[in-house]
Amino acid sequence: MSNEDGTPGPGQDPRPEQDPRPEQGPGPEQSPGPERGPAPEVGPGHRHHPGHAKGPRHQPSPGDEGPRHERAPEGEADPEHRLRRELPREVPAAAPATAQAPGGAEDSGAAPTGRQRLVQGLWPPRVSRAQLIVALLLFGLGFGLAVQVASNSDGGSALRGARQEDLVRILDELDNRTQRLQDEKQGLVDQRAELENSSNRAAEARKQTAEKEKQLGILAGTVAAQGPGITMTIGDTKGTVQADMLLDSIQELRAAGAEAIEVNGVRVVAGTYLSDSGKSVSVDGNKITQPYRFKVIGKPQDLEPALNIPGGVVQTLEKEQATVTVERSTKIVVDALRAAKQPDYARSSSQ
Repeated sequence: MSNEDGTPGPGQDPRPEQDPRPEQGPGPEQSPGPERGPAPEVGPGHRHHPGHAKGPRHQPSPGDEGPRHERAPEGEADPEHRLRRELPREVPAAAPATAQAPGGAEDSGAAPTGRQRLVQGLWPPRVSRAQLIVALLLFGLGFGLAVQVASNSDGGSALRGARQEDLVRILDELDNRTQRLQDEKQGLVDQRAELENSSNRAAEARKQTAEKEKQLGILAGTVAAQGPGITMTIGDTKGTVQADMLLDSIQELRAAGAEAIEVNGVRVVAGTYLSDSGKSVSVDGNKITQPYRFKVIGKPQDLEPALNIPGGVVQTLEKEQATVTVERSTKIVVDALRAAKQPDYARSSSQ
C-alpha cells in the first residue's frame, strides 16, 4: 500500500505502472528506440497511485524509513530518456547558397547588379574615330560661343553702372548724330539733283567748288572759322595730365561732331600729334602749358554730354586731381591757322 503522501509503502515496487497500451512502431520520421525489457509483475496487494502513471517519480523524504528505490534494470530505460530517444533527430540547417563577401560585395558567381552593368557599359570607353572628331568639333563650337558671349558682355559693361540720366543723354546724342548724317545725306542728294537739272552746269560746278574749298579749308586749318560751340578749360596744378589724356579729349570731341578745334593757340587738324614734354605737353612740336584751353566749334548739345558720360574725359581727368570746366557759347572763334602743305605725290584726278 502507498502512504497518504503518495510515497510507496514497504514491499511496494517503486517503479511506475507501465502503460498497458501496446507499443507503436517508430514513424517514418522517428528513429527506433532501444528494446524494452519485460514489464515487472505487480503484486495483488499493490495499489497504484493516480499520480504515478504520468507524473515524475516521487523521491522519498529523508525521514522515510521505507526501503530505498533500486536502480532500474539495464534493459529498461528511464521514461524521460526513452521519450527523447523516440523524438526525431535534429537536422542541421543547410548553409546559404550564396555567401556575402566581406564589405557587402557579392560572390563572383552572382549575377551583376544594374549599377555594375552600367559601369561595365561606360568603362572602358569605346570611342571611334568619327565620335572623337565630332566631340572635337563640338568643343571648338562651344569654346567659340563662350568667347563671343564674353566679348559681348565686356562691351556692354561700360554702360552697366550708368545712371538713367546718363543713358538718356547718350541716347539723345546718338539720335542727334543720326539726324546729322541724315541731313548730310539729304544735302548730297540735293546737290546731285541740282547738277543734273541745272542748265548751266559749269557755273553751278564752280559755285559748289568754291563752297567746298571753304569747307576743306576749315577742316585743314588754312582758314579761320566761327560758330556755336564750347570752351573747355583743364587745370593741372600738380602736373598729372599727360598727352594721351588730351588726345582722348580731342578724339571724343571729334566723335561728337566737332568741326574746328584749337588748343592754346594751336590749330588741331587731322595730322596733329601730341607728346609729353616734361611736366607739359607739346602739340605738333609747340610746347603748351596748363591751364589747357580748348575752343571747339560744333553743336553744344552734343559736345558737352560727350565729355560728361560715365568713365569719359571729365571723370578720367578728375581722377588725376585735375579740374575741368565746360562752358557753352553761341559764338566761338577759331582763328589759329596752319600753312597749306603741298602734297609730294597726290594729285587731283578731276579734269
